[in-house]
Amino acid sequence: MSANAQKPNVLVILTDDQGWGDLSLNGNTNLSTPNIDQLAADGASFERFYVCPVCSPTRAEFLTGRYHPRGGVYSTSAGGERLDLDEVTIGDTFKAGGYRTAAFGKWHNGMQYPYHPNGRGFDEFYGFCSGHWGNYWNPMLEHNGEIVKGNGFIIDDLTDHAIDFMKADSEEPFFVYLPYNTPHSPMQVPDRWWNKFKDAELKLHNREPKKEDVPHIRAALAMCENVDWNVGRLLKILDETGKADNTIVVYFCDNGPNGVRWNGGMKGRKGSTDEGGVRSPCLIRWPIIIPRGQRVRINGAAIDLYPTLANMAGLKRVNGKPLDGIDLSMAIYGHHRGNDDRIIVSHWRNRVSAKSGRFRMDTDGKLFDIHADGGQTKNVSSQHPTTAAQLKTAIKDYRANVLAGYDDDQRPFVIAHPDYPVTQIPARDGKAHGGIKRSNRFPNSSFFTNWTNTDDSITWDAEVLADGNYEVEIYYTCPAGDEGSEIELSFNDSKLRGTVAKAHPSKLVGAAEDRVERAESYEQNWTSIKLGKIAFDAGQGTLTLKAVKVPGKTVMDFRLLMLRHKKD
Repeated sequence: MSANAQKPNVLVILTDDQGWGDLSLNGNTNLSTPNIDQLAADGASFERFYVCPVCSPTRAEFLTGRYHPRGGVYSTSAGGERLDLDEVTIGDTFKAGGYRTAAFGKWHNGMQYPYHPNGRGFDEFYGFCSGHWGNYWNPMLEHNGEIVKGNGFIIDDLTDHAIDFMKADSEEPFFVYLPYNTPHSPMQVPDRWWNKFKDAELKLHNREPKKEDVPHIRAALAMCENVDWNVGRLLKILDETGKADNTIVVYFCDNGPNGVRWNGGMKGRKGSTDEGGVRSPCLIRWPIIIPRGQRVRINGAAIDLYPTLANMAGLKRVNGKPLDGIDLSMAIYGHHRGNDDRIIVSHWRNRVSAKSGRFRMDTDGKLFDIHADGGQTKNVSSQHPTTAAQLKTAIKDYRANVLAGYDDDQRPFVIAHPDYPVTQIPARDGKAHGGIKRSNRFPNSSFFTNWTNTDDSITWDAEVLADGNYEVEIYYTCPAGDEGSEIELSFNDSKLRGTVAKAHPSKLVGAAEDRVERAESYEQNWTSIKLGKIAFDAGQGTLTLKAVKVPGKTVMDFRLLMLRHKKD
């Protein structure tokens, strides 16, 4: 057997907007998650594990082992979700260590290469790079940068791709990162799971039951049970291929629940730096190493997974920057006997809290004994002045040394890279001028509409890294009778004109599949046209898309611009 064959495989499952309380493992009798619960029975589970209040920061902290502001992640859309290019990821480390690496699902840390997963240590990527997606049934996705059509319900489809990758005959071990995008809205789920919950009476309720949106809760629980079914499929294939014993399986969530629902009485939900907004389950199974039913009693966090998994796999980190996370493998194996006095800081939108041992200081400087008071009702600062002072100092230091200037983003969008054949430039990252409107106030998975005249334009602050020729493709819809608009794409001295020659009408997509009314943009059935070829010179500038002739009432609804590098 080769040295590589001795290394453990690694499967990391990350869910989106699922709270600590959304598992039957943690006492929620509103649903049943037997496959996820079994991971805890067969391996280790953290009693207290912490992530960020929202999606992209948690992903950045998992990928780097560092607090997300250090890597330039300050928002969840329009470029603020991008992880700085001088950061090194867990994917880089496992790839350098001889692993086949893949990511399937919601990336949410940059779209244009080298922010793209293929530029961050993952050889294979299937899914989407945005913060959320507008349609979960046969959606427009991407495979290594190229637009493809998904197959069926997105979570089932992502699981299929992960299974195929894990089943592949190879002497190299695999590292699979599987960031599911549910139960994030829109609340879409197959009938098999929805039918169980659509009229279900909830047995457990939030600490503020009057704020509950019961239809939304039912949909979220149905989506969680679909995730559990897919986790069961993954574990089954590991058993069938004989890989289960030497595969590390990790399961955690990216923030608190995306709604007011049962969460163990904790204060806070998604977006909050209180306990309920940042506490996540974390389950780790490795049958040949980790004792069954192991309870990890010290605090852990997303920042710890990179150094922990690298150590468990016997790999040397290729990350030269200092980490905020620590290696918790000894605690996972059951050998930790030290104090739990490390401080873990949580942050979002200028709110900062800190946790050490059983205590949390909230963003207002109040101290709570979380183990006794998860609802954060009693300020115990006066009873524990030393702890209060330590956490207050840690928060002050974080604000001064981690947050200072982190959201001053001067990074242009990289629109053409010599080492990658294709660049996606979505409406999400653009700025509308004139009468053009965004389809929704949430930029992710949105499109531009109301494009009616030659004074309107869409722009992107952009950078071309090397001279080159590119084929331009535009994804759009256009009502019948409005075809024929002449449009121009320009960047500095380069210009390309073409015509929207064919109408492609589309109704809004998604409402029929939603179990509850969504807040985000609906989708459309997009088509594409080839606009022609354009030559770019290296440099920074403004990429501009505008119309120079509008014979009808509208130019198009615009979703996505694709640049394909042509070497001829």
